[in-house]
Amino acid sequence: MTAQVVVIGGGVMGTSIAYHLARAGVRDVLLVERDELASGSTSRAAGGVRAQFSDALNVQLGARSLAAFARFGEEPGHDIGLHRVGYLFLLSTPEEVAAFEAGVELQNGLGVPSRLLDPAEAQRLSPLITTDGLLAAAFSPDDGHCTPEAVVHGYAAGARRHGATVLRHCEVTGIELRGDEITAVVTSRGRITTDTVVCAAGAWSRAVGAMVGVDLPVEPLRRQIAVTEPVPGLPPHLPMTIDFTSSLYFHAEGPGLLVGMSDPDEEPGFSTRTHDGWIPRLGEAMQRRAPALLDLRRTGGWAGLYEITPDHNALIGEAATPSRFLYATGFSGHGFLQGPAVGEVVRDLVLGRTPFVDISPLGVGRFATDSLRPEVNLV
Repeated sequence: MTAQVVVIGGGVMGTSIAYHLARAGVRDVLLVERDELASGSTSRAAGGVRAQFSDALNVQLGARSLAAFARFGEEPGHDIGLHRVGYLFLLSTPEEVAAFEAGVELQNGLGVPSRLLDPAEAQRLSPLITTDGLLAAAFSPDDGHCTPEAVVHGYAAGARRHGATVLRHCEVTGIELRGDEITAVVTSRGRITTDTVVCAAGAWSRAVGAMVGVDLPVEPLRRQIAVTEPVPGLPPHLPMTIDFTSSLYFHAEGPGLLVGMSDPDEEPGFSTRTHDGWIPRLGEAMQRRAPALLDLRRTGGWAGLYEITPDHNALIGEAATPSRFLYATGFSGHGFLQGPAVGEVVRDLVLGRTPFVDISPLGVGRFATDSLRPEVNLV
C-alpha cells in the first residue's frame, strides 16, 4: 500500500483531518484505526460543544468548530443531533467570577456572545439548580451539545466521498525511518509506504510518538458519565449546566439527563471499567448545587479516557524531526468540540498553508522551554 498521508486514529480528530485533507484534493489519504471508528474516547465524550474558554486559541478553535457543527447537515452532510442550548457555568467564589469576567471580555472580543448572569437568571435557564451560595454565572447561547459518533461517521463518509481510504481493524505497530525521513507505516494489515504521518491517536498518542522519537506528553485519565431515568417536565432548552467549583455537569440526554464530574482520586491509566468510587462525591456536589438530581435513578453510564497534558492544553503541530510527523492530541477533555477546526489547521500544516489561527504556541516544544499555556475553563 502507498499513501500520500497516513492519519493514525479513527476518532473525531483523525476523521476530521482525513476529511479536510481529502476535500482539499490530497490524493491517497489513508486513515488507520485499530478498532472501529469512534471506538476510543470520542464515543464516550459528553458531546459538549463550546467556545467559552480562557485561552484565546481555544476560543478561536471552539468558535470555528461551532460554525462547522452548525453547517454539518450540509457539509459534509450528516445529522449530528446538534442542540444549541448554551453552556451555563455556575460560579460560587469571587475568584471564579473574576476569572470568568476576564474570559467573557476575551470571548466577546473574539466574537463569542457570552455574558455574565445573576443567580436568578441562571436558575430560570436551568431550573434544577439551587442558587444557595451562587454568586454569578457565565452563559453563551451559541454553545450546546451533539452526538460524537455521528460527527465521526459524517466525517468518515465525507472523507471517503472525496477519495480517502479508511482502514478499520488496522493497528499501527511501527513507523520506518531512513535518516530524518519517514518511509513507511507498519500495520497489522501490511506496510504502507508514505513520507507523511499525522498522529491523532488521542490517549494512545505517546506510544505513536515514541515510534519516531517524539515525546508527546499525553496521559490517559478515566472519566465517568451517568445517565438517568426520564425527568418529568425537563425544559426543552436546558443548557449544558456546569457547577464550576465541583465540576458537576449535566445536560439533557433524550428524556433524561447525562451527568458527569471529575474524580480527583482517579489515577492515570487506560482502564475504562466503570466503578462507583466517584458516586459519593457526585452526590455531595448534587446536594450542594442541584439537589433535584438526587431523586433520579441511574439507568446507565460509561467510562472513557481524557488525554491529559501537563498544562491541560492541546498538542498541535509538526515535529522538528523526523520530517513530516504531525500531531493533534492531548486535548485534555475539549478535543471533541475542537475537532472541525483542528482538521482545518492540520490540513493547512500538511499543505504548507498558513492556518486561520497561529497554533505554534501549542507545539510540543513548549514543555522543553517551560512555555506552558494553561487553560482554566476545564470540565
